[in-house]
Amino acid sequence: MSAVRELDLAQVNARWGRDASALVEWAVGLGQPTIVTTNFRPFEAVILHLVTRVNPQVPVVWMDNGYNTEATYRFADEVTKQLGLNLKIYVPRRSRAHREAVEGATPALHDPRHAAFTAEVKLEPFARALRETAPQVWFTALRATDTAVRAQMDPVSINPDGLIKVAPLLHWSSKDLHEYCVKHGLPNNFDYVDPTKGEDNRECGLHLAH
Repeated sequence: MSAVRELDLAQVNARWGRDASALVEWAVGLGQPTIVTTNFRPFEAVILHLVTRVNPQVPVVWMDNGYNTEATYRFADEVTKQLGLNLKIYVPRRSRAHREAVEGATPALHDPRHAAFTAEVKLEPFARALRETAPQVWFTALRATDTAVRAQMDPVSINPDGLIKVAPLLHWSSKDLHEYCVKHGLPNNFDYVDPTKGEDNRECGLHLAH
């Protein structure tokens, strides 16, 4: 852990922050327990390809909230098979059917119950994933264009809990991602919905809580 504490983030971001492949190799080269998270949204195959071609066995953590589209589930299976992903699926303590039978449909964003819904279907499974995989390095596909919060982030940062968060695609455009998919023959998925966000430019919670 001493090496982690001594990281010069400014130097790392200046040197590799806009070179995704080099940044992935640097982060994997730290030799620390590592995960990559995915939600199988559009262009997710890019981060999965970038990381697994350097470390094919890295755990790929998916918080499956139970509310994904049929296309997203098919895409998840296709990418997992094509890239040979070491996929670790984390689901809420209650199934969607159980939750809806007791509490009804997904609460709207302005509903006071929405925060508890997000905690149940996304944040608690993520906390459980972190406990079980115990990573020191976390690869994420977040991009600066996603939300105002993410626009202020650096490609490499350290969470309050000491986790090194690496976002190799932070400065990529949709065109960059599309071209990467074409070049490497990667599938894509545009039929994606996140019920915890509700709006494309709204934070889902993972990058606010950690």
